Amino acid sequence: MKKLIAAVLFLLPFSSLGETVQETVLVQGVRMWPAPDHTRLVFDVSGPTQYRLFDLEHPPRIVIDLKKTRLRKPLVQPGAQDKLIRRIRSGVRKGGDLRVVLDLHDKASYKSFLLKPNAKYGYRLVIDVQQLMPSRPLVARKVTDPARAGRKGVRDVVIAIDAGHGGEDPGARGYSGVYEKDVVLAIARRLARLVEQERGMRPVLIRDGDYFVSLRERTRLARRHKADFYISIHADAFHDRRVRGMSVYALSSNGASDEAARWLAEKENASDLIGGVSLDDKDEMLVQVLLDLSQTATIESSLAAGGELLRHMRPLGKLHKKSVQQARFVVLKSPDIPSVLVETAFISNPSDERNLRNPRYQQALARALLKGIRSYFTKNPPPGTYYAATRRHVIARGDTLSQLAAQYHVSLAALRAVNGIEGDKLRVGQVIRIPVENEG
Repeated sequence: MKKLIAAVLFLLPFSSLGETVQETVLVQGVRMWPAPDHTRLVFDVSGPTQYRLFDLEHPPRIVIDLKKTRLRKPLVQPGAQDKLIRRIRSGVRKGGDLRVVLDLHDKASYKSFLLKPNAKYGYRLVIDVQQLMPSRPLVARKVTDPARAGRKGVRDVVIAIDAGHGGEDPGARGYSGVYEKDVVLAIARRLARLVEQERGMRPVLIRDGDYFVSLRERTRLARRHKADFYISIHADAFHDRRVRGMSVYALSSNGASDEAARWLAEKENASDLIGGVSLDDKDEMLVQVLLDLSQTATIESSLAAGGELLRHMRPLGKLHKKSVQQARFVVLKSPDIPSVLVETAFISNPSDERNLRNPRYQQALARALLKGIRSYFTKNPPPGTYYAATRRHVIARGDTLSQLAAQYHVSLAALRAVNGIEGDKLRVGQVIRIPVENEG
């Protein structure tokens, strides 16, 4: 008898089972996260729900039917910054089903998935509405002032600045309730403005708003903009609120090995990692060697850049780790772009959290990061860039700024400005840039 019942249940269609199992579900709220090329909607629902999506034209819209579901409160409407969704409306269909209609500005693609409860949220129906032709990420304005333009034929170094988390992913939460995603975005924007003002550099903000960007997409955006350096900004957290301080991470060798395997599996996409050389006709062993060489050099560059960042961050406060650490963070896995992840502080520590919320501290931290980036590129200028075109001098015993200014026929003020030197103290072995004519 039990086997017969099981067989009958197996033959029933899914929808029939759903009618007997699903109780009325409440939509407790809808949250929206507009990004440059997509909008994410999150329906907070009281339980698992059956749903279906389809799109219509003239005018373009996406229809969401939710079985035995009703709204607990009116739906929120998209803001003016949402370039995809014009309006949201709803209605109750026969049988108690809920229909939600997304009126679009233009035709778009979509995908959806249902998430089970976690420590923070209950059941969630997530719907991503995406542009059919993805747009470029928001990029900080290029400096066009002729007085600050580089030499003809000399390019800027491109700095990809990535504020961690965003949108539905808030990151860590501080003691007073501030979210990691908000403070790191504020720091990233400050750093972008400073980089924008720096001669020979151009910033690219990977995330310039409160929206979600996948980890892989962050590195893809950096590569799309031909970034010379990638810095991911975060704020750490720990269950012990006494733990505090700053740290910098580069990719570990294990993480590099994982990434090499992934690139080998997608050989046709890997040619840009080794100077554009086609890998289609290369032996797999040779491809592995070429990728290993590229990754080893990139990790070494990342460690060197991280060291410069730590050196300039040190005066701001306690370092949690005094040397560059290595880990398998996905955002550090670009085999061809020196990449670091900066943990600006422990947001779980009350003192560190106060600093992170303080605009003056955010600006001081952004300045320290800029100085570290500037110092790295002064010592390691990419070919064809403004940094490679400027002269450099290695400080020897007895050198002074005034002597160097006279030797190279530049002003003392310009020498200080391009090297970020506030006093007169120099260190033997320090590499300083000699400004070009009219610089500073």
